[in-house]
Amino acid sequence: MALMFFGACSPKSAPVHAGPEGPKGHEQERLRMVSSQIESRGVRDPGVLRAMRAVPRHRFVPESQRASAYDDRPLPIGHQQTISQPYIVALMSELADVEPGDTVLEVGTGSGYQAAVLAEMGAKVFSIEIVEPLAKQSKGTLTELGYDVTVRHGDGYAGWPEHAPFDAVLVTAAPPQIPAPLKEQLKIGGRLVIPVGTRFQSLLRVTRTKEGFAEEEVLPVRFVPMTGEVQQR
Repeated sequence: MALMFFGACSPKSAPVHAGPEGPKGHEQERLRMVSSQIESRGVRDPGVLRAMRAVPRHRFVPESQRASAYDDRPLPIGHQQTISQPYIVALMSELADVEPGDTVLEVGTGSGYQAAVLAEMGAKVFSIEIVEPLAKQSKGTLTELGYDVTVRHGDGYAGWPEHAPFDAVLVTAAPPQIPAPLKEQLKIGGRLVIPVGTRFQSLLRVTRTKEGFAEEEVLPVRFVPMTGEVQQR
C-alpha cells in the first residue's frame, strides 16, 4: 500500500487543549472517569493518571457520541472502528511504562485519543492508521489540540523502521499472532503492548531482553481485528 504522511505538529512546551470549551471543558467528567473507572481498577502510574485527567476525550469522538464520551465503554468512531474504553487506554499506557522523552510507535491511530494520552505523558509518538479518513481526521484533531504526534496513513504490520528502535509499541487492533517486525523494532528493554487472537483475544506485554523476548498475558480483551498485510500471513 502506498504510504501517506501527515507531518508532526510544531513542538510546544506543553500540550494546548484548544476548542470552544477551553482547557477546563469537561474537567469534572474526566476527574470522575479517572477516579471511578481507572484508579478503582488498579492503575497507579502517576503519568498515566495525569494524562487521562488532561486529555479531552470528548474531542476524539463523533458529535453524536459526545454525550457518552466519558462512559465506561468503547464508542464507535466510524469506518467500523472504535475508541477504546478509557480503562483499556489507561491500562495499555501503564503497561507500556512510558517515560518523558521516550519514542513510542502506535499501530492503529483510530480517533487519535491513545496517541494524545502518550503525548501528554511526554512521549515522542509516531502513529500509523490504515483507514485513510481516520488518519486525516485524527491528525486534524491532534494538531488542533496541540499534540506533537506524527501520523501516517499506511499498514502498520511492518512498523516504522525509519524511526526504530522504540521504547514502546502499542497496537490497538488484534492480529492473530504478534507481528515479528514490531518485536524487532523494540529497544532492549522496550515493551510491546498488543491484543492478540481472533475469536478469543488476550492483551499481552512483550519485553525485549538481551536474551530474547519475555511475554506476559495480562487479561482477556475484545478489539477490532488488525487488517492489511496481517491477513495474508
